[in-house]
Amino acid sequence: MIYHCNRLTLRADASPEAVEEALDSLRNQGRSIPSVKSFVVGPDFGGEYQWGAVFVIEDLAGYWEYLIHPTHRHTDRVGLPLVDKFASFDVTDDPDPEMAEKIAELHQRRYDSDPELTKLVSDLGEYSGSAAPGRHGEQ
Repeated sequence: MIYHCNRLTLRADASPEAVEEALDSLRNQGRSIPSVKSFVVGPDFGGEYQWGAVFVIEDLAGYWEYLIHPTHRHTDRVGLPLVDKFASFDVTDDPDPEMAEKIAELHQRRYDSDPELTKLVSDLGEYSGSAAPGRHGEQ
């Protein structure tokens, strides 16, 4: 299993309506993407972030399905413009020693195929972790 985790802090000028739309879109990802086995979206406690989301995915094929699903793309469009600081990371029980590189390659393939997404990400104040463009598994 792969636990794909996102932590984010929103821009001070994000309207409550836009924030709710983005959070609803994150929840919709969990409900509508077939490869998502379970998920949680809510306040992030005990750290420097406001919100968090965790999506449980069985394998790399499911991870790719999650990344390219239209509901995920919708969340990018409505949510990323609201984000100031974003971090993503993955936790897995898969023993493959190359898992970090394989996950990073999936993210990079997605960025390479979607210039609009790459632009949205480049406009963030801070972005780190497994999904950050060009990181290839750096933590």
